[in-house]
Amino acid sequence: MSKQGLVAILPGDGIGPEVVAQAVRVIESLNQQAGLGLVCEAAPVGGAAYDLHGHPLPPATLELARRADAILLGAVGGPAWEALPREHRPERALLSLRSELNLFANLRPAILFPELVGASTLKPEVVSGLNLMIVRELTGGIYFGQPRGIRIEADGTRTGFNTMVYHESEIRRIAESAFQIARLRDRRLCSVEKANVLEVSELWREIVIEVGRQYPDVQLSHMYIDNASMQLIKAPKQFDVIVTSNLFGDILSDAASMLTGSIGMLPSASLDAAGKGMYEPVHGSAPDIAGGDMANPLATILSVAMMLRSTFGQGGLADRVEQAVRMALAEGYRTRDIAGSQDRVVGTAAMGDAVLAALAR
Repeated sequence: MSKQGLVAILPGDGIGPEVVAQAVRVIESLNQQAGLGLVCEAAPVGGAAYDLHGHPLPPATLELARRADAILLGAVGGPAWEALPREHRPERALLSLRSELNLFANLRPAILFPELVGASTLKPEVVSGLNLMIVRELTGGIYFGQPRGIRIEADGTRTGFNTMVYHESEIRRIAESAFQIARLRDRRLCSVEKANVLEVSELWREIVIEVGRQYPDVQLSHMYIDNASMQLIKAPKQFDVIVTSNLFGDILSDAASMLTGSIGMLPSASLDAAGKGMYEPVHGSAPDIAGGDMANPLATILSVAMMLRSTFGQGGLADRVEQAVRMALAEGYRTRDIAGSQDRVVGTAAMGDAVLAALAR
């Protein structure tokens, strides 16, 4: 197979280095087993980068991310850096990577493995067979809109303000991505916004409808964010693909994570127009368990599967990685976030071992 490619490895903070280490083991195993030929090069990001270089996204890390064909990211942030000026906080590295690399399409699948039905807090009949995709616009909206800030009023009180803004072109390209993804699935797309209150959502709906005329084979529906939040918990299997804005997608995808039993099971991909992507687990840095060999590495390993499929065109190897995860779960391996009272709990490294053993079979 021997397709050479460069993967930037950005472990980050907290449990990031632990889960990324297991994902890198998967890449190395595929290099050996299948001649994949991926080269991994690491660099600091987030709080770890600030401690080393005084900035959460040093120029050398950004330059590596630009050169790389794909980026594998762990997680950033933690209490140690919360008091820093906003521009130096670890989370700014994520926003900068997304904007600098134009990673506008965030794909967040929520799939419930049959072995983990009991790990979800919802009734089995509500979540069994769940397989949905949230397509989140990632480089626009209220997270990037200007003006923003905190100002002192004439009477000495403070006012905080942010701007939710979307240009027609930003809505159109994320809508096109979502329709194309829906075509590869069950051909149903739900656009989520708040058009009854927000002018920016009015425009969002108008543009999505216009784009939808080019995809008559995809059934398009619309839902307000408040109702969508309720419906996602009440009847999640009614959804196939959801397309939504940056803020709403952030909220909905975290809610969807609990349908699958744990946020530690959700991978994600953030893609540009050419398919270059940054791949990362949806979960955060979890500093309370960092260094304890307790974190679930499966979301990061499943992010490698997304990388293989979306950036490197290796769908067969992606299937092998996903199947190895299923085999490890079927054999009873559980990290504590997905374990029931009768399950055997293993640590981060042992779960990685189980996936690698399944991958070798």
